[in-house]
Parts: sequence; structure tokens; C-alpha cells
Amino acid sequence: MTMEIRDKLILISAGGTGGHMLPAASLARDLVSRGFRVEVATDWRGHTFEKFFGGLTMHVLKSGTLHQGFIRKITGPVSLVIGIGQAYRLVEKLKPIVVIGFGGYPSFPSVYVAQNKKIPTILHEQNAVLGRANIVLSKRADRIALSLPHVEGVSDFDQPKIVVTGNPVREEIGRLYALPYPLLQADGPLRIFVMGGSLGAKVFSIVVPAALARLPAAQRARIEIIQQCRSEDIEAARDTYTRAGIKARLETFFHDVPEILASSHLVISRSGASTVAEVTTAGRPAIFVPYPHHADQQQKANAETVADQGGAWVMTEAGFTEDALLARIETFLQNPETLFRAAEAARSCGRPDAARRLGNLVVALASGWDHVRSYDQED
Repeated sequence: MTMEIRDKLILISAGGTGGHMLPAASLARDLVSRGFRVEVATDWRGHTFEKFFGGLTMHVLKSGTLHQGFIRKITGPVSLVIGIGQAYRLVEKLKPIVVIGFGGYPSFPSVYVAQNKKIPTILHEQNAVLGRANIVLSKRADRIALSLPHVEGVSDFDQPKIVVTGNPVREEIGRLYALPYPLLQADGPLRIFVMGGSLGAKVFSIVVPAALARLPAAQRARIEIIQQCRSEDIEAARDTYTRAGIKARLETFFHDVPEILASSHLVISRSGASTVAEVTTAGRPAIFVPYPHHADQQQKANAETVADQGGAWVMTEAGFTEDALLARIETFLQNPETLFRAAEAARSCGRPDAARRLGNLVVALASGWDHVRSYDQED
């Protein structure tokens, strides 16, 4: 790579939720390590993830889409038009050589403007279902990077542009890929990590403590649980665990997720794209309870990609009952080899080098190389 290419700017555009911003941050760190200048375009929500981008300049743009409800049907398109105008001025000022979109409507304006200005663009899709913004932008994208080999919504026209890179995770998570599954003995502790997800997952605070409290006393003594709870649910959950004699650490947010994953035997969580990427990279079996209210059921599709390989169990929220979870946990306690086998199956779905692979794709496009698959090989 010439110094002229390395010194030029890459613009990353991402929706304002963790599912979009955290993979974007991982790519940003990879590109900075290669010598590129990197700046980020997002919305006001995305700016709250500033700490993950290591001091990179972040630009807050307006964005919008059509929603149900009269007011939103008016304000959505207006905000989107304003965002496109802001993105036009930003792209004119920065003159990026490549623009990468990570999905979500806040990613749309910058990628749309870049495509109109004939600047090379890459789309990254984290989920097993192509998002609506990426569907609209895919026809004019130069490359489409997927986290999973099979993604719903990818058209036949898009197939030549597809590269499966995986979903970038934090370096601290990536290092877990090489670590062995924690020793799980027939009479030893079973460490469970319950992640609530960005939407709270009140169901976990209700069902998990109640189910575990029904275990026989000898089995309750083996349980060690770390659980994310919403602030309004945490005391009730803590009281249930205390009365059951179960060792529990409950927080509304965890800053040491890599360390927790490293010592956990089982994860119970939603199945957002970033969560699935982190859990599989760490090689941890999971009970996934997909968020049920997405129109495209993207979390269900994400979870099933791991379950199909034997690395997870998928339970609908309606089916995530005390009885169902109790039966599952009792099986694990009695047959620890079930979790051990599932851990290796989960690890087979992980891609700890996803940020590097996506970075290779950026380098190839920035350099003007024509061989579509050349950047998907080992360095």
C-alpha cells in the first residue's frame, strides 16, 4: 500500500445502536492501525458510543424513515432529506476515498451521497436478514460484506459483490477464540451469564431467577450467575436468588464482558448480531431468546444460524417459561458434556478475524484492485 493511499480518509457511516456501532468501531481500529485516517458519520444516538472509537472525529447527521403514525410519516422523510444535505456537505469537505455503511437508517445519507458522487462504497450487514437501508443501497454498492454465509434479502444481482467477512468484534473478545472452554466438572460450579440486551429483556429477570430457584438444593449450590437486569427489576431478582441460596452478581450494565465470557459455561441472551458474534467468537454455548417484535425476525434468523450448527438452543419468548428453562438447566447439570460439545460447535461459527478481513476489503477497494476475492485470503 502506498503512503498516498494510507494517508487518505475513510468515512464510516453507521446507525446509532450498538449492533451497528460496535462492529464499526472494530473496523475503525483496524483501519487506523494500517495508517488510514478515519472519521465517522452517525446520528445523536451513535455519538454516545464515542469512547469505543478512540477519539476519532464523529459527525452527527439527521436521519429518518417512514414509520406508522401521521407525525412520523411527515417528519421521517424531512429528517432524511436534511441528513442527505448534511452528508453532501460532509463528503464534499472530507473527500473520502471509500465510504463504508454499517446499516441502520443513520448510515443511509453518507453512503447515498458517496454513491451519487461515484465514491466506492462497501455495505456491511451484521444480521442474517439484509436490513432495509442496505437493501436500498445494495444496487449501487461496490461490495457487500456479510457476517454470515446465508443472508435473506440478498438478490441475485448482488451475488458477485458478496464477500463473507464475519461481524467484527472487540479485540478483547477476539482473543477468547483461542482459549479453551472452562473446565466443567460433574459436581463443580455451572457459571451462567445472562445478558439483557439493549431492549432490557424484562423476561429474563422474571423467568431465570424463578426457574433456578426451583432446582434441588444440591444443584442450586452449584449455580453461579452473572445477570444484567433493568434497574426496576434488579432488587426483585436479587431477592429471589438470595432466598434460594444462589450465588449471583446482578448489574444494570457490565464493563467486563470479555472477562465474564471467559469464565462462563453458558450464556442466556437475546440474539442481536453483535451478541451472537461475541458469544460464538468466545466459543460459548447459548440459549438464545430472540426479540420477538422485529418485523423481519432478524434475531430469530441470527440465532438459528448457530443452533443449526449445534452451538445454541433457540427458545421463543412465549416458550421461555420457568418449566422449559428448568428442564434445560437440569439437563446441563446432569450431562455437562452437552455444553462442552455445544461450545465447540459455537466456536465453529465464530470469526475472530472479521475486522481484519473487512479491513482487507477496504484496502482492496481503496487501492483499485480488480480481483474480487483477493482480499479474502490470508495476509
